[in-house]
Amino acid sequence: MDSVALYNLAPALQLMLLGVLLACGPLAWIWLRKGRQSTPRRLHALTLLTLFLTFDLVLFGSFTRLTDSGLGCPDWPGCYGSASPVGAHAQISTAQQAMPTGPVTHGKAWVEMIHRYLATAVGVLILTLTIASWRAYRSGQDSLPVSPWWATVTLVWVCLQGAFGALTVTMKLFPAIVTLHLLGGVALLLLLCVQSLRFAQAQQPTLQHQISPSLRHLLWFGLLLLLLQLALGGWVSTNYAVLACTDFPRCQGQWWPDMNFQQGFEIWRELGLSRDGQHITFAALTAIHYSHRLLAYLVIGVLAGLAWRLHRQSPLQVQARWLAGLLLLQILTGLSNVVLDWPLIAAVLHTGGAAALALVLTWSLAGSRSQAVERVSDFSVSRLA
Repeated sequence: MDSVALYNLAPALQLMLLGVLLACGPLAWIWLRKGRQSTPRRLHALTLLTLFLTFDLVLFGSFTRLTDSGLGCPDWPGCYGSASPVGAHAQISTAQQAMPTGPVTHGKAWVEMIHRYLATAVGVLILTLTIASWRAYRSGQDSLPVSPWWATVTLVWVCLQGAFGALTVTMKLFPAIVTLHLLGGVALLLLLCVQSLRFAQAQQPTLQHQISPSLRHLLWFGLLLLLLQLALGGWVSTNYAVLACTDFPRCQGQWWPDMNFQQGFEIWRELGLSRDGQHITFAALTAIHYSHRLLAYLVIGVLAGLAWRLHRQSPLQVQARWLAGLLLLQILTGLSNVVLDWPLIAAVLHTGGAAALALVLTWSLAGSRSQAVERVSDFSVSRLA
């Protein structure tokens, strides 16, 4: 495995063609369902479908990481220089015989390559969205409610995600890179969410509501706090620190176990090692896990209060119900990861639930505006009149 070239661009063209073929399915569905509608409606449908498939990709990425399949193919973008594990059957078999439970097995190779195929297809869809947006903008036939620059930024971002995906493999699951890759996937979801909502608001202006400035500030605070918790959760997962505490609410039978925060939060280091090359201590893994747990208490309190305020004091009651339901899911899956020894389905749902919470908060922010802004606007209009 160590003698494999980390970058082998020979199968790159085949992978791109496969991504185009996979993207043809969703694109054909859009054409059949929305082909006779206006350009903004078609772009809205494409954005919404891409958002859905990107969310699925984030879930599958979590599955790839949690099944230790991130190095199922130890080179990039292919698998031992082939476009699929079929062409690399001999090399994978050799690696599997040498280490049956190691990072390279036939099952893990397929999981890793399917993740790459899906990522390529999502990239093709975003490229299509960008080209279609600019064509519609330049033709001027239909006024676009969303600037094509949104799609362009999204395209640049997905390219950066591809680069981080490559680094995840070539840097051997470097924890900081893997965590940034997770956060980049969530950011991609939020970009697509805002664009989809802007298209929907152009068709139905009542989708944007007025809320108090204090509630919008709380929404922003909740989103930033959740993203910090997502980063911590990614750090727990990429350092395999989930099982550092297997009891709840205490950890290792103590309220404040032995922890090494300095070593646990050395960001730029290899997996399983400290910056000086020594094996990372159990106290460092405990610090990583317990920090995530302590911040979770604050996140739960803030988001629960936010869900209550949205339900009682704003027209965003649908978002409030989603927020409350997803928060309950996060609590249950988080506890399951600790007391049930990290079951795969609970761990995947925990990542998906966190991403979904970020989407709901972004939906709430993009679907609302401050009442104070509206009053200033009305005052300005009255003076001009």
